[in-house]
Amino acid sequence: MTGGPKWLRWAAAAAAIALIAFLPWLAGDRTGGGDNAGNRASSGLDAAEEKRHKLAAVRRDAEATARLCTLECSREFRSLGADADGAKLRRLLGVHPHMAYVRIRANGGKTTEAGAMPMGGNGAWEAQLVKAESEAKAGRTYVSEPVRLDGSRYIVLGVRTADGSGTVTGIIRQDIVDEVERRQQSFLRLVPYPPEGRYKIESAKPNSTEDITVRTGEDNGAASHYHINEAVVRFRSVPTDAEMRAILKDIDGASVRKLGYAYVFTSRSMEAEELIAYFRERWNPVYAEPHYLYLANGLRKRKQDAEGAAGRPDAADGAVKARAENGADAIVPNDLLYSAYQWNLPAIGTERGWALSRGSDDIVIAVLDTGVQLDHPDLKGRIAEGVNLVGEGEPEDDVGHGTHVAGIIAATVNNGEGVAGLSWRGRIMPVKVLDSTGSGTTYSVAEGIIWATDHGADVINLSLGNYASAEFLHDAIRYAYDRGVVLVAASGNDNTDLPGYPAAYPEVFAVAATDAGDNKAPYSNYGDYIDAAAPGDAIASTYPGNQYAALSGTSMASPHVAALAGLIKAVNPDLTNGEIMDIMRKTAVDLGDKGRDIYFGYGRIDVMRALEAAEQTANTLGGFRLRYERRIEALRHRFGFGAAE
Repeated sequence: MTGGPKWLRWAAAAAAIALIAFLPWLAGDRTGGGDNAGNRASSGLDAAEEKRHKLAAVRRDAEATARLCTLECSREFRSLGADADGAKLRRLLGVHPHMAYVRIRANGGKTTEAGAMPMGGNGAWEAQLVKAESEAKAGRTYVSEPVRLDGSRYIVLGVRTADGSGTVTGIIRQDIVDEVERRQQSFLRLVPYPPEGRYKIESAKPNSTEDITVRTGEDNGAASHYHINEAVVRFRSVPTDAEMRAILKDIDGASVRKLGYAYVFTSRSMEAEELIAYFRERWNPVYAEPHYLYLANGLRKRKQDAEGAAGRPDAADGAVKARAENGADAIVPNDLLYSAYQWNLPAIGTERGWALSRGSDDIVIAVLDTGVQLDHPDLKGRIAEGVNLVGEGEPEDDVGHGTHVAGIIAATVNNGEGVAGLSWRGRIMPVKVLDSTGSGTTYSVAEGIIWATDHGADVINLSLGNYASAEFLHDAIRYAYDRGVVLVAASGNDNTDLPGYPAAYPEVFAVAATDAGDNKAPYSNYGDYIDAAAPGDAIASTYPGNQYAALSGTSMASPHVAALAGLIKAVNPDLTNGEIMDIMRKTAVDLGDKGRDIYFGYGRIDVMRALEAAEQTANTLGGFRLRYERRIEALRHRFGFGAAE
């Protein structure tokens, strides 16, 4: 990463808060609220009911992810012919490491195999494979019950080859199912998260250092988290070397880090409250605040037949209706999981919207998150230059959240495999600001916002946040907004009206989540800062390991809006960020109470309506005049003339 005066001035925005990705948010259930820090109001669910929703969501996510894995593996197996050799099978296993063992048996009896059966059950494996071959030979897909062995989950899968020349059977390791379940337990606050020892942190009421003891996952819903022995300070004038030595002596300083105008001080013995008091009393800073931690969240997915042949259950009914209303102009892609799983795209008018815009190669959408699997086959050719701000090396995803968000925006459309993203063209800029725990500091997040802005991002997606507002982070938000970037953020998954940041900053488009029936998702945060809602329930997308997973939450809703912003800009590149946000608000489908409300904002986004509105701005005389005036002003600025009077 390169630095310079252009962004260092603003990088102070990053120094304050540690962030955890807003993986799909779900609900905690606090009552209360008002202006009392740390209290929250919920939208009708008590704590026990909300916990039941969360547990059910985790189960559904795990079940649906297992089915996505099975369906994708079935497709890969069917694509093989009975004449495939061992080298081809080994290449398949190299691309899909969750395939432990594959065997092809031709109708004539020839057998080709690759991989190895898991140790400890060879006899049982062979019996299952023989059964799978028998079923496949009869034209029936075979999927065994899950088998647990040495901490891993396996299934045996059998299909007939597409040309009918033989059968393909195999043993599939489905550790992704356990991973999704484990991470969702944390992201949905069913267990305390993050563990307080990880960052030497403390839990507190938002925008304060008043202690809250977090004993259960539910307790996270009204808590912010901060580094115990750190404070973030912006001075009115830069301390001299002598003054800095005096400060470090006064606070028993272990270290000091500078980013732009901001400093993060770490003390060996003083706690955050003492540090803040010291700086306010002795140095009269612009601000002194805790170094907060922001928390990640996650949610659920639906059950579906392994082969995708059965109709989508309950949640998909609205999506089927939406497709019927789309009519003959709808563009329905051939991606393997699209028709069976991706209710979300037809539900928001995407299929007809694609007739107006499928994006532009010039559009770059930054995903500030846990990174992205850079070589995922469904994201091939869609990744721009990125950066890892929390470690060494490339911005690879070691959590899964960032890859899932990226796929919602930009998974390759109409390639016959996996899922479809909202945008056929354009690129994802992976900016890794969250580490392997799904956590990061305000320092890294704000730095990521500035880096993305300086490297050409048109849109920034922020599926992350917390309930504490930091001036440093807000400075970075303003830096990006003032340079024309559209900022989109998830509102949170705690079913609370407590404002989540960065979503609640006025420069950011705040997104709530809906289900397939256009209802408020039970976990979605709400409040008067919500701009619009988007699908967030049971969203299928890309996942590390060349796999696919189903997750739910406002983290999944936000990238729908980020992608739509990119499509609008592709239709009319001369629109400002404020105008793009306004189009998304004004064309949203009104839900809930008439007009803007606290649950849906202006309503659920509609791709078709938004792109029609963008096209009108590009084609009208007024739109031409606006572009002409902006071009003249740009030329005046370029050649040193003053503004037109």
